[in-house]
Order: sequence, then C-alpha cells, then structure tokens
Amino acid sequence: MALPSAHFTVYVALQLVIFALFNVIHFGAGSSNSLSLLQPYDFLYYSGVRAYFGEEWAKSADLLEKSLQTRDTLFKVRRQCHDECETAGRNALNKLDVEDGHNWDLWALDWVQQKAECLKFCLGKSASSVGLLPVSTDIEYEFAYRNPYNFLQVTYYKLDKLQKAASAAHTYFVANPNHLEMRNNMEKYRRMDGVTQEDFQDREVEHERHWVLYDAALHLEAASDWGRAAEKWKECVKETLRQTEECRVQCVTASQHLPEDRGEDSIHGAHEKAAALSLSHLSRQQSCVTQVATRPGRISAQEDFLPTQLEHLHIAQFKAGDISAAVQTLRSLLLFYPTDKDNLDNLQLYSETLGGDKESASTQPSQEIVSYVRRSLQEKKLLYFGMENLDFTFTDPDLWTPEDVVPESLRESWRAEKEQMIERMNKEEPLEDVDDSGFYAGGAVDREGVTVTMNDQALNGTNRVVLDGVMTQKECDRILHLASAAASAGDGYRGRRSPHTPHETFEGLTVLRAAKLGQEGLVNETDAKLLHELGERVRTLLHSYFRSPAALFVTFTHLVCRSAVAGDQEGRLDLSHPVHVDNCLLEPETKLCWKEPPAFVHRDLSALLYLNDNFDGGELFFTDRHAKTVKARVRPSCGRLVGFSSGPVNPHGVTAVTSGRRCTLALWFTKEKLYRDMEREEAEALWRGKSAGEAGQEAEGGATQGRNARQAPTERSRGSGRAQGRRDEL
Repeated sequence: MALPSAHFTVYVALQLVIFALFNVIHFGAGSSNSLSLLQPYDFLYYSGVRAYFGEEWAKSADLLEKSLQTRDTLFKVRRQCHDECETAGRNALNKLDVEDGHNWDLWALDWVQQKAECLKFCLGKSASSVGLLPVSTDIEYEFAYRNPYNFLQVTYYKLDKLQKAASAAHTYFVANPNHLEMRNNMEKYRRMDGVTQEDFQDREVEHERHWVLYDAALHLEAASDWGRAAEKWKECVKETLRQTEECRVQCVTASQHLPEDRGEDSIHGAHEKAAALSLSHLSRQQSCVTQVATRPGRISAQEDFLPTQLEHLHIAQFKAGDISAAVQTLRSLLLFYPTDKDNLDNLQLYSETLGGDKESASTQPSQEIVSYVRRSLQEKKLLYFGMENLDFTFTDPDLWTPEDVVPESLRESWRAEKEQMIERMNKEEPLEDVDDSGFYAGGAVDREGVTVTMNDQALNGTNRVVLDGVMTQKECDRILHLASAAASAGDGYRGRRSPHTPHETFEGLTVLRAAKLGQEGLVNETDAKLLHELGERVRTLLHSYFRSPAALFVTFTHLVCRSAVAGDQEGRLDLSHPVHVDNCLLEPETKLCWKEPPAFVHRDLSALLYLNDNFDGGELFFTDRHAKTVKARVRPSCGRLVGFSSGPVNPHGVTAVTSGRRCTLALWFTKEKLYRDMEREEAEALWRGKSAGEAGQEAEGGATQGRNARQAPTERSRGSGRAQGRRDEL
C-alpha cells in the first residue's frame, strides 16, 4: 500500500507510538486469573539465585529453569500477538490513501489506538501486567551472557544430575569462552561416569541457528563441495533474515520506558516526544543488525554480515553450475554496493556465461533482500534527520549505507573528524592519548594531609592520579573490620570464588547493605556511615583535581576483598582482574572500545581507595589498548587513592593476589544525575528514619517510630547491585 509521502514521517512516528500507548494503557489493568498468567522471569531468576546461595539446590534448579522457560514463552507470545495484530485498524489506515489531507491525522490515531488495544488484549491473555513490565539492563545482561546456566550447572552437580550439569556448563561456556573455571569444570564432567560427549549440548542453539549454518557452509566451501555449500549459504541467509525480523518484533512489542526529561534542555512538546520515541524504536530495530551479527562469546559484530553471506552464496552457486541463481544473488548483493567494480565484473562474467545480457537482465534480485534494503534505508533517512534536527544520537550498524542518505551537514562534520584523525596519525600521535571525557588533571587538592604522589607524567597516561593520605590508619582498620563483620553476617557473596579467577575468593559489600546490617546490630553503624562518607570524600577530591566542569555523582560504591586460595597458587599465570575499560568493551586485537551494553557506558570517572598492603600481588596496572604493554603500576597501601577517567585511554587490570587478603573501596562516578547511586539515597533515608524515630520516642515518651516514607529497595534493586559487583569490580 502506497502512503502519501507528505505523511510518511508522521505515519512511522504514529506506528511506533502504538507501543508507548500500549505501555500506558496496559499496566493499569489487573487480572482476576493472574496466577495462571506468565509471571516476571526476572523475579523467578532472582528467587532462584537466592535459593542457590541458600543451598536449596532443588528449589534453585526449578526456579532457574522456570525463569528460562518463562522468558522463552514470553518471546513467543509477543511474536504471536504481533502477527495477530498486524491487520488491526487496517480500515482506518486505508483512509490515509483516500482522504487526501482530510483528517488524516485522526485516521492515523484511530489506527494507532486499535492496534494498541489489540496488543494489550492479546498479551494480557497470556502474561500478567507485572510480567510485561520492562526488565533492568542487569537482567538483560545476565540472560544475554547466559548466567542462569552458570548457576544451573552447580545446582545440577549438587543434585547429582551430571548430564544436565554438563549441558548447562557447555551452554554457558559457548557465550563465555574465556571463563577458565568453567573450562575446568567441563573437563571434570568429561571424566565423570555416565557423562558422554552427547551431553554437552548448547541449550540456546535455536537462537543462534544462523551461526551453525554459517560454520557448516564454510566447512563445505573449504571441502569444495559447492552444491551443498550453496544450499547451506542459502539457508544461512534465510535464517539471518528471520533472526533479524524476530529481533525487530521483540524490540517493538517489549515494554519500554517512555523518554524522560533531563533538565532545562529537554524536549517538552508532544510532537517532539513522539518523534523521540519513534527514533528510539527505530534505532533499537536497526541495532538488531549488530545483535544478529555478533557471535556468542564475542564482543563485536561481524561486519557486513548479510552482504558477506550473499557474496559467498553467489560464488558457490556459480561454481556449482547454477548460473541463473548466481545472477539473482549477485543482483541482491549489488543492492548493498551498487557501484562495486568486482561485483559488476562478476555480473558481466555470469551474463556472458549465460549467453548474453538478455537472459540475465530479466533476472531480478530476491524480493526479501529488496524489502530489507528498502526498509532499512527509509529508517536510516528518518534517523539521520533526527540526528541533524532533533539532537538524536544514532550509531549506524551498516557499512553499506549510501552517502546520500546522510545529511550534508553531518557528512561535513564527519569529514572534519576524519581529517583530524588523519592529521594525528601523520604526526604519529597515539589515538589512545586523546581523552574526550572533559576532565583535565592538575586541579587543586584541598584536603589537609592529602598529597599528589603520582600524576599523568609519572603514570605515563592521561587523566590519572595517585593521592596519598586520603584515609588514616585507624579509618582503614575500621573499614577492614566492617568487611570482616559483614562477611561473617553473610553479605550475599560468602567468600565465593572470584568471577575472574578460580585461584581467589571474593567478598563484597555495598553502602545500603552495610546500613541495613548496622540497623540490625550485626556491624558497627558508625563504620557503615564512614563507608558512605568515604564515597563523598573521594568524589570531592577527584571533582576538584580533574577540574570537572559538570556536577559529579556517585554511581556505584563497592567494598571488595579478594583472598588468595591457599595451596592453589603454584604455577599460576592468570590475573586477579583481566585488562578492561570501565565504560566500554575493549577489543585488544583492533584497539577499539565499543561503548555499548553490557558495558556501563554512563561511567565517567573511576576510583580505587586502598585499605591495606599486607598481601602479595594485587597491583593495579595500566596498559595500552593492545592490553600487552604495561605503562604504569600502582602498589596498594592504606589511604592511597587512584583516580582515572573511565574511558578507553585507561585500560587497566590487577595482578594476581598470591597470598593474603586485598581489600579496596571501588567507586565510579557519572556526570548524569539520572545514573546516580540510588542505594546511597536509600541508606541515607534509613539513617534519617532512625534518627527521626529516636527523636520522636524521646519527645513522646517512647511513641512507636513512624514508617519511613521512602520504601526499602525491591528485590530487583538488591539483585541489581550484586550483579554489577559480581562482574565488574576493580
């Protein structure tokens, strides 16, 4: 159906506003038969994790399996409802073609409402309103990196279900191929009675079927089995398109938070907000290209994934003797790169092989590829318009995007950036020395007794500093005692193995957890308050030293202790924490750092406040982006603070702790108030509530303390804190 071009942009915006409207109208509705509906899979997951740490193995396995099953079922329900509601409101939509400007906006809104109502009703039949709420980015990370299977392999081992344990271990390892402990576990399972090679099954393979086909096609190609290779490549292209479409469906049917205002410069008009929501949805759908092209266990996507498959396919078809099919595939490939000389030469060769241009000229590209390219280009035009005129940020996932799709003003800006980069390269200026964080080291240090021990020059880098005297020995001793007391009380980690190495154990404590333990009388409350105050002390020092023009907010605080496992250090070659960057995903092979989830992209400044030095190893070190050359080392000591910008100019790691116990207060800061650490505010509210209650009891002769207006955090927020600490501590 052809839409009037004058209305097309608003048409797309209204189409996507459907899902905002769906979010608003759905979550106010209840359900009388909620027990029979799908429940939140994040709640099931966290319940399973709690059961795991409580060593309730059967309960944990059941809840973790239910979380996986519920998530899969929810995705299928979304797909089904998307298909069922495809034609909803079609009569109103058809009016857009015939009304010719008369009330077209009302007909479009009518269509939006009908489609939103259809989705609400359809999804509400299968899932509870709570089950349809958006999940946190931490939960998305946990499932994307298959962490439920990490817990499952242990629970099944404890339950003596070794085949299931082996399958869970293998499923986790596929997405985490550098996980040393899991590799060792799998070797142990292979040596156990009753476990065969067939038990090592990837339970998530259905979501990665295109990679199975891709590898099979390459294998057949290497064996010069061109006929079968062509069939596999054809299946691979079809499956890649299917997976991309499935990802897009999930993007638009999953519940999303509405855009939030972020201060005086935020947009306020209804049309601007509708455009922002539309662009956000389009950007997420475009990102499906990257998601589908990223192999499990890899950080970055394979470039030109779909065009690469088409290139392999036409060559295999030609060598298998199917010239007509090769022509069609090559014409499909030319939709991505219409002026590519090699492809045009190949088309000429194929035409001559067929006996002339007449037969080949009648061969058209695949209709699926035509639709794919046409839709993608229209979305890119809208997104680039948003970048140019609405201050929207978009990262194009494709290399093949034609230059004329990008507005001239953006092209000029990019050309200038490219020229500057070339100029820097010609001057042999290392790219990693360019820091765009907005911090400028060398500001004042206004706290008495604090001195600058190492600056940028001494640390051989940019925006790095070591300050001594930030804590007294007595304060260090108090926080060390707090860490030990919290570990004895049970802080959620229980001295378990480090997530980065099997040769160390790991304990962690957040400010909110310390505040709660203090109120329960399990730790000294003044020590818990000192832990909180240290975060503000560090923030003030670094805000001044790095001369931040913007406000700086604490985004996460974690007291972390790592202990060497006695008798397990001989021949050790690994690190306590591998080289990484705090706000992007470092790819040492290419020296690139991808600022995208699951990285904590909102982090701007990182800090380590050391508490002790009575251990061996555990030194912080900075490297270049290749993660090979060590540029500087810092030895921990009581009251020593290391601060540095969180971006790609500061890759860092920690050497192995080979004996003793290394305790550190790790802190991260952000310039965006939206990402401030809400747990710190929860802790402050707890302390204010207690003070108010005690004052009230004194004034009223022991009256009951009123309930604090600010509620304690949900299980989701507590779990979120643990998830962050578990995978990203310094």
